[in-house]
Amino acid sequence: MSEPFLIGEAMTGGYGATDILHGCTIAVEKGEIAVIVGPNGAGKSTAMKAVFGMLNLRGGAVRLNGEDISKLSPQARVRKGMGFVPQTSNIFTTMTVEENLEMGAFIRADDIAGTMAQVYDLFPILKQKRHQAAGELSGGQRQQVAVGRALMTQPQVLMLDEPTAGVSPIVMDELFDRIIEVARTGISILMVEQNARQALEIADKGYVLVQGANRFTGTGAELLANPDVRRSFLGG
Repeated sequence: MSEPFLIGEAMTGGYGATDILHGCTIAVEKGEIAVIVGPNGAGKSTAMKAVFGMLNLRGGAVRLNGEDISKLSPQARVRKGMGFVPQTSNIFTTMTVEENLEMGAFIRADDIAGTMAQVYDLFPILKQKRHQAAGELSGGQRQQVAVGRALMTQPQVLMLDEPTAGVSPIVMDELFDRIIEVARTGISILMVEQNARQALEIADKGYVLVQGANRFTGTGAELLANPDVRRSFLGG
């Protein structure tokens, strides 16, 4: 069986001398949505950051399209085709929407107009507000700017850390709809999400982490149907 398009395999590591991840494996195929869920302090965001190169691994490896990228910096991983949207401080508030998107294309030397048009098609409200300071937007619109900016690099993998944190249920549903649209273009989505039930409903694959280790792995539908997952992590 061929290896997944992106895999963080048997990852062990953390910050300083303390390990937060203990043999954790996260993978996503091309055009799939993979969701990482679990209780607070489970290591979800740490696993995402490990895949993106934001902490050193003491064990395991990260491979993208068969290439070992474990030693690469986050900047080098962006050039390999990885986009990352952190949960906070993910836009330039004093810049306009359009300037934020232009900043996202910093690694490109080609014409970005086509990608900009695609982002505006995906998020029509951003086109309307393209000359407005991003800091004046609602929380959901700011998240659209952050995702749009990551898409400007033309990533093969888009990594989202809590994309629906602090937004209303209606805005959450809209963001999830847009994430599905992005995946349909062939981009892999790896997402950490507190709204576990809703995230698993759109997930091709789900990972439930507990104390930095894999507790349950399956399709979104399998995890939603698993009575142990439902009872322990989804409120019954």
